[in-house]
Amino acid sequence: MNIIYKLAIRNLKQNKRRTLVTIIGVIISVAMVTAVATLVFSFSDLMIRQTIADTGEWHVQYQDVTKEQLAAIQADEATKTVAITRDLGFAPLEGGQNPNKPYLFIKEYDAQGFTQFQVELSKGRLPHTDKEVVISEPVATNAKVKYEIGDRLTLRIGERFEQGGDHPLDQTEPLRREDGTLTESLQHIETRDYTVVGYIKRPEWETAWSPGYTIISYVDDNMIGSNDHVNAAVVLQKIKPSLFAHAENLAKRNDIESVQYNNDLLHYYGLSKNEESYSTMYSLSAILMAVIMIGSVSLIYNAFAISVSERSRHLGMLASVGATKRQKRNSVLFEGVIIGLISIPIGILCGLAGIGITFWFMNPMIEGALWSSEKLTVIVTPLSLLIACVVSMLTIFISTYLPAIKASKVSALDAIRQTSDVKLTAKAVKTSRFIRKLFGIEAEIGLKNLKRNKRRYHAIVFSLVISIVLFLTVSFFTAGMKQSLELSQEGVNYDIEVSYSTGKRIDDRLLQSIVSLDGVTEYNLIQEFYKQAWVDEAYIADELQEMVKKDKGLLQDGKYPYEIKIHALDDSSLQAYANAVGANYEQLRDPDHPAAIVMDTIRYQNMDAGKYVQTKAVYTNVGQNFELTNSYKDNAEETKVSRVTVAALTDQAPMGMSGAGVGGLNMIVSERIMDQLADDEEPANLQTYLYLKSTEPMRTQQEIEEMFETNLNVYNVHQSRKSEEQQILLTAVFSYGFIVLISAISIANIFNTISTGLFLRKREIAMLKSVGMTPKGFAKMMNYESIFYGVKSLLFGLPVSVAVMILIYRSFANRFSYGFTVPWLSVLSVVVAVFVIVVSAIIFSSRKLKKENIIDALKQENI
Repeated sequence: MNIIYKLAIRNLKQNKRRTLVTIIGVIISVAMVTAVATLVFSFSDLMIRQTIADTGEWHVQYQDVTKEQLAAIQADEATKTVAITRDLGFAPLEGGQNPNKPYLFIKEYDAQGFTQFQVELSKGRLPHTDKEVVISEPVATNAKVKYEIGDRLTLRIGERFEQGGDHPLDQTEPLRREDGTLTESLQHIETRDYTVVGYIKRPEWETAWSPGYTIISYVDDNMIGSNDHVNAAVVLQKIKPSLFAHAENLAKRNDIESVQYNNDLLHYYGLSKNEESYSTMYSLSAILMAVIMIGSVSLIYNAFAISVSERSRHLGMLASVGATKRQKRNSVLFEGVIIGLISIPIGILCGLAGIGITFWFMNPMIEGALWSSEKLTVIVTPLSLLIACVVSMLTIFISTYLPAIKASKVSALDAIRQTSDVKLTAKAVKTSRFIRKLFGIEAEIGLKNLKRNKRRYHAIVFSLVISIVLFLTVSFFTAGMKQSLELSQEGVNYDIEVSYSTGKRIDDRLLQSIVSLDGVTEYNLIQEFYKQAWVDEAYIADELQEMVKKDKGLLQDGKYPYEIKIHALDDSSLQAYANAVGANYEQLRDPDHPAAIVMDTIRYQNMDAGKYVQTKAVYTNVGQNFELTNSYKDNAEETKVSRVTVAALTDQAPMGMSGAGVGGLNMIVSERIMDQLADDEEPANLQTYLYLKSTEPMRTQQEIEEMFETNLNVYNVHQSRKSEEQQILLTAVFSYGFIVLISAISIANIFNTISTGLFLRKREIAMLKSVGMTPKGFAKMMNYESIFYGVKSLLFGLPVSVAVMILIYRSFANRFSYGFTVPWLSVLSVVVAVFVIVVSAIIFSSRKLKKENIIDALKQENI
């Protein structure tokens, strides 16, 4: 090892405090990069496992393929495994006690299919021939029809057709019924004999509203005839973006008409056929990576820049005895290598440990609240470690390269005289008389101190600006992620929906029986009916105004016909909802002046644009009126007009209420007002829905169905709710974990820069004290410096933050559409935090300087 490197190592040992602060900063930076990379891989792994558990493991499914086409799929180079599946149809369930599920639904799998589609055997064995079946447990527990292993079944299997329909209904379509009578029938019936060989758990992919209980038989390629068709569910060798084009080319070459993709699963591999999704994914990833890099570089760069300032005289002495520019540059770069060798392994371990602890806390919450069968596990892959190492090494190199170049250019004479950092002119340190008159001599001295060494002053301001931008960027990104997720989800905030197929009201007896069940934790009873209102063109939604510009015929007398959906809540639910949205409960119950809470914000998916949109449903204000009618004005017979006042505007929906589309409006009223508005409505136009939350949704559904209430429909949507809550929770964990890491690196950055900067001013501060500055005056000077730092950083940081927010908003706009709003609460938090952190850093550093002896400080030189 040459003398330059030995001196660099000795310098690191002698300046233990600065070296330790730098190492800690790099460790935080590396830990953050490692944590983010591990979070991405671990969350993807969890969602992949959960999706496979829910929908099976397959990437591409070719539907209705012949034996020859199946052979081509199996022989394809991209194919890893193929599961053969076939839906035979429905058969009446003799003796079934559940009127909402009168069928058996017969599927066929080959041996690979039983593995890929997560068929869980509870008793007996799986079928080995097409004459054997396994039956799902709800046939016995819910339909009350018990089969023993070895029993023989003769089933009349056919396809469901609605009256007048020409397309068969599948297992995802609910039972077709009207006034208690089935409006569907089985056609194309064939008879098959089976032997029961086992029982299976209820498949996750069988929806609660499916009309048939699943039973599964066996099929393989040897049983497929020349005229038979099956589905081929393919697991690919490699998951890559070209799989979509490859699958479509394979289908085209072999005349396969229908290809489906497991989009939910592929999404968690980072793939999407939707170009807008790709654009959003990559642009957001680029912005986030830039934010991480900038934050890390600013922290480490300042540490090395200050190190060069401290060592300027030392470097000059090396130059005076023959050190070349290259040797001086390599001295600083070598410091970066030493710090990197120490910090990167520790940072990676800290990042993994932090994520592991986070997951340990999160898993009970996921299992208990979201009915998830999977756990978050720390996934460490060579790629995630490589990303952490490469980003960290690149960050350290960038951070050390610029100070190294600066060090190589310092001349020996300037470095020994220490004139490179501080160059004074009268103009450079000139301050306004206003500062001295308003704040005193201490403020003027503090401002002159900042102007004397602009590099250090700019470094601190830059650190603060970066910290402001980092925090506001991540806060805005988090809010955008949540809003985008809400737009993309169905908005299912309940577990079970109960209603009569005839539309009749759920009476108090049945209501109390249901809501008193053990698992029910919350309920909401909503009565619904429709009205119309003519809204002036100036107040209609933006999307409607665009339509009206193209077609004025949509208007009549300058007004557009809105479809108004009236929702009535019972008194207790309405009072709670009114308090939540800031409405006057008594006003909503006044029959002399009908009033309603209006949802003036809607969310919908624009299929043409391929994005999710949040927009205003109508432009109105509290106190304005809507005139409601039962028919449009162009009808021959006009009905009476009801005037309803807007009591409050909100974007919060009561539990169970679905959003309106463009040209629609939701109004929430009391039952008393509903009776008044609906007095001329036909009873069939009134619909009643009961929405429930339950700790055990499947059990609650079974208990309601066992009441055997005629024409009562029970829809269990807890799977959709589970998926939505899981995604929101995981997004929150990722986002807030990222905010914690960003805050840590920002605070470390500021403390490091300010405390080291003050340490370099020992002689200067000692000189001021030697000419009479009191401790009180010194404190005032430090306080004013804090104010100058804070104000200057906010003047730069806030506009830059808004610019980055706009970039993020535009990235989200590729896939989601909602209004841009500045997060004012976060901005206020940043303003307060900047001054708190700066003042804390200066107080912390000043305490050490107060203990310094003036004579010793004046004699000290930075070597």
